Amino acid sequence: MVLSCRQVFDNGLRRASRSQRGAHVVRATTSPLTIQKESKQRLKAADRVRLGESDLLVSACCLGTMTWGKQNTEAEAHEQLSYAWDQGINFLDTAEMYPIPTEAATQGRTDRYIGTWIKSSGRKREDMVVATKVSGYSDRVTWVRNPPRTVRVNREQIVESVDASLKRLQLDHVDLLQIHWPERYVPLFGAGPYDPKNERSDTVPFEEQLQGLEEVVKAGKVRYIGVSNETSLGVSQFCHIAAATGLPKIQTIQNGYSLLVRVPFETDLSETCNHHKVSLLAYSPLAGGMLSAKYNRLGDEALKAARFNMFPGYMARYKASLVQEAVAKYADVAEKYGMTPTEMALAWCKSRWFVASTIIGATTMDQLRENLHSFDKELSAECIAEIQALYRVYKDPTVNPT
Repeated sequence: MVLSCRQVFDNGLRRASRSQRGAHVVRATTSPLTIQKESKQRLKAADRVRLGESDLLVSACCLGTMTWGKQNTEAEAHEQLSYAWDQGINFLDTAEMYPIPTEAATQGRTDRYIGTWIKSSGRKREDMVVATKVSGYSDRVTWVRNPPRTVRVNREQIVESVDASLKRLQLDHVDLLQIHWPERYVPLFGAGPYDPKNERSDTVPFEEQLQGLEEVVKAGKVRYIGVSNETSLGVSQFCHIAAATGLPKIQTIQNGYSLLVRVPFETDLSETCNHHKVSLLAYSPLAGGMLSAKYNRLGDEALKAARFNMFPGYMARYKASLVQEAVAKYADVAEKYGMTPTEMALAWCKSRWFVASTIIGATTMDQLRENLHSFDKELSAECIAEIQALYRVYKDPTVNPT
């Protein structure tokens, strides 16, 4: 039975005090984000962590879904969902524009696959935490709106996006709605440094965005809100305005974070998010699969269907020679300590104090199994020291790659 959003709210605190499928609850002390390093090391994929200041208790591993409908069939999506669920994963992440790469012919297919699984699986909706995303500003992916038009993060389009997502998902509410990328100009996905000349004068103000998000929260369609691909400025603005106006506060930030992409979050976003009690959902912890080291060892023919080849331009920075050199060095460390490159990369990511939940994605069941079991690995102090030594040599090699 699907509970109403109000029933879910009323039951939230009771759920928060109960373990699910044998997973223990990780409780914060002084801050929802502050978990002792030793506890983070011991986190397993199904262990529960709290998001921000919400009552959402989610598995430390989140199932990403962006390949479903492009690289994966509906049957494969259902198989992944059922397996992850049986392993104790209660958290899944989708977006209105999925699958990726997005195109008009397939947009929304991922949601539909999730919806048919929820409808047919017999799992209880109140035990799931479903996150989705409303697209940020774009004058290119106009087909995500009906009728097609420039995509904006305004009240009208937030409502339209949520209604369409709920219909595809066959749900009456989602637990977390995130702004997929900023409404304002922000250089993203290897676009280079910030340049004020690229600012737009028609950007929807932060407060108006929060007002639109408040509408879907008050309507019972969304429980909590968050951001994605955001900066310290955006997090601070959203949080300060929410505190001053009583509008909903963001609880999460979903940003890329991995052994190859550390500087943006570690430099100042970690401080900003800790101060505002905003939890990091780390996406692309394997850097699109690069940290599995498969791109270093497989030939071009075997990689034709791999994810990198589906993102010309966007993923090019991960193919740079310095990146491949760094990946090979990290792979050597993993082998030294008896792990695969995937196991070490995911174990390292989940061990960081500011990572609440790590989002994994897989195109095969073998990949999914390895990803989930990677959370069973714990890194020794010596292993972490060697990772840090390599980081000093290969600091974010995807930025201005050579």
